[in-house]
Formats: sequence, structure tokens, C-alpha cells
Amino acid sequence: MDKLSNHISYKEATYSATAIRLGISNIPDADQLCNMKLLAKMVFEPTRIELSTPIHVSSMFRSPELNKAIKGAKNSQHLALNGAAMDIDADFYGIVTNIDVFTYIKDNLVFDQLIIEDLTKGHAGWVHVSYKPKDNRNEVLIMYRDELGKTKYLPYTKDNFNNLYK
Repeated sequence: MDKLSNHISYKEATYSATAIRLGISNIPDADQLCNMKLLAKMVFEPTRIELSTPIHVSSMFRSPELNKAIKGAKNSQHLALNGAAMDIDADFYGIVTNIDVFTYIKDNLVFDQLIIEDLTKGHAGWVHVSYKPKDNRNEVLIMYRDELGKTKYLPYTKDNFNNLYK
């Protein structure tokens, strides 16, 4: 397989430096691959086309062994067991921002979960988004680090966003 969609290669969707370094297999099965293609079709491609810019995929599929090695959440949708997830970083190319990507997805698309990750004053680290074949929740969260550096999540509201970002 060469591509999941017009703008996501199979290699990009399954790439992990950690998996390579540790010799971990990171190959999705047929159902997982189907979910990955659906996520690309329903969320990534419309976002990329609307914003007219490349968007970097920093993480998409994770095998259970890889997810464990990077200390990912045990129920991570990156595992593509209940859906599929991707971390994307528009700041990587410097044409649009992660806030632009987050806002477009939030305001225009159906998704299961959307998280603006590592939000700090004037910066957002990346965007996490997932999509399921059915029963998408359209859950929107903000991930930030408290004064001790501990990861915290808040439901998205304009006030929560502005208090952390502005």
C-alpha cells in the first residue's frame, strides 16, 4: 500500500522513530487500516484542502507495543481499536497555525475527539483528532500543563481557551 489518502502516505501514517529504534512492529491490521483511511478522508483531507497547505502528521497509528513503549494512554485511539486518531502539526510548515487547524475542525467537521495539545500563552503544541465509523462524540478538549508540569485536560470553552492561550 502506498497511500491512505491523497496527502497521507502509508509510511507517514505508520512511521515511528521509537518503533524503529526499539525494533517494534508498527503494522496495522485490515480493520485498523480501514479506520485510518476513514480518518484521513473525513477529517485530514477536508482540513488540508480548506486551509490550502501541507499539514505534518506527527503520529497516527501505534501498535500496542509501541503505545506501551511511549507510555501512551491505555485506551488511546491511536491504537485504532475503537477508532483512529492522529496528531497533526501545522506549525511544522509555518503557513497556518495549529490554532487554525483546531478551529477549522472544531467549527466545520464531524469527529470523535479533538484536543488542542500543550496549550500555553500564544502557542499550541499540536492537534489530536480522532474519528470513528459511527457514534462520533464531537468532544473538544484543551490539554495544558499546570505549574508543576502535570498534564491536565479541560473541556473546550472560549473562556478556558482564552485564559490559557491569550
